[in-house]
Amino acid sequence: MPLMKSWLESANAPDCPFPLNNLPYGVFSHGGAAPRCGVAIGDQILDATALEAAGMLALSDKPVLDRPEWNAVMALGPQAWQRLRTLLFGYLVEGSALKSQIVDYLRPLSGATLHMPFAVAEFTDFYAGQHHAVNVGTMFRGAENALPPNWLHIPIGYNGRASSVVVSGADVRRPWGQLKAPDADAPRFAPCERFDFELEMGAIVGQPSANGQPVSVAQADAMIFGYVLLNDWSARDIQAWEYQPLGPFQSKATATTISPWIVTREALEPFRCPTPAREKPLLPYLQEPGPMLYDIDLEVELTPRSGTPTTIARTNYREMYYSAAQQLAHHATSGCPMRVGDLLGSGTISGPEKDNRGSMLELSWGGKEPLKLGDGTSRSFLEDHDRLTLRGACRGDGYTIGFGESTGTVLPALTQPYGR
Repeated sequence: MPLMKSWLESANAPDCPFPLNNLPYGVFSHGGAAPRCGVAIGDQILDATALEAAGMLALSDKPVLDRPEWNAVMALGPQAWQRLRTLLFGYLVEGSALKSQIVDYLRPLSGATLHMPFAVAEFTDFYAGQHHAVNVGTMFRGAENALPPNWLHIPIGYNGRASSVVVSGADVRRPWGQLKAPDADAPRFAPCERFDFELEMGAIVGQPSANGQPVSVAQADAMIFGYVLLNDWSARDIQAWEYQPLGPFQSKATATTISPWIVTREALEPFRCPTPAREKPLLPYLQEPGPMLYDIDLEVELTPRSGTPTTIARTNYREMYYSAAQQLAHHATSGCPMRVGDLLGSGTISGPEKDNRGSMLELSWGGKEPLKLGDGTSRSFLEDHDRLTLRGACRGDGYTIGFGESTGTVLPALTQPYGR
């Protein structure tokens, strides 16, 4: 699909992340005003809340954009999603007769404060990237036992904390926890010493499933409203001590940072691509009816307190072994009801080469091979005041589909975690 031209010239530049082809949804504010729903286009934000109030975005018989979140729009379902997109196209496309009216509803993207774009109902994180799983398994169990026996048959995941999902720009405090050295007789309570990032994509569930009713992969795909970049911060030393036998707990509960714009499934449609060849056949309920991944270039930038940024990883979402639709379908096999606003983390996205690795654990090979930064310093894991920035983009015919950045800065651990 080629670039769809808008009368807003800034949206037509090939490297603009928010062309008419994209139209991602977010929540913004200016100058201390109350947050409101908006749509990114070029270097502007279209005030969707004001448009609805003016009767120009009627999606239901009652307002759905009068609150600082997109959950009510999601709940309306795919037909309303398509109607909204069609209305926005008509207002913003080159030659629109309504240009003179729409101009009044544009707000500058520069200087806007971006907020959480939706209310997270539940958060589930998966372990579904094969390169990452092999790397981590090799480090801890050896190459011959890198993947657990179930990994090629099932999307492995765990229930995370919706309460600690934050939007890009929020600082992340280094956590305290139980740490145990291999040669120690007992653990100690101390700040995390092996703090890490995880490069992921997040899929947002826009339609619910019924209690007790599984869904197919095709149905699951249709339930997904859109995608965000996702950094699932991880305390590796806390995790090493706590994860047996039930898996991650406090080591993953500190924060999960998402990008501020929801890129819709419709915008990503031209970039669909298949999952990798299967080493073992999947059970029928997990088999895909068509391409279920997306060709999304991803990168991670680390900026120390000194301010010199270094791109430390580049990879692509197509490297995932299981798609979000497969993860969602598997999640519902037990009859677990999925809800509007559920967030599914893809799991760490790594590729086959060293500079494709989506975590410090892999990049430094567990700390044994420190990563060199552009300013001459090195990292085994994240240090205080390091800023991590995730970026993602699809490259179309003369246009770019962007997500906005997912950024967070590591703050030092509290000196007195329980007060004086």
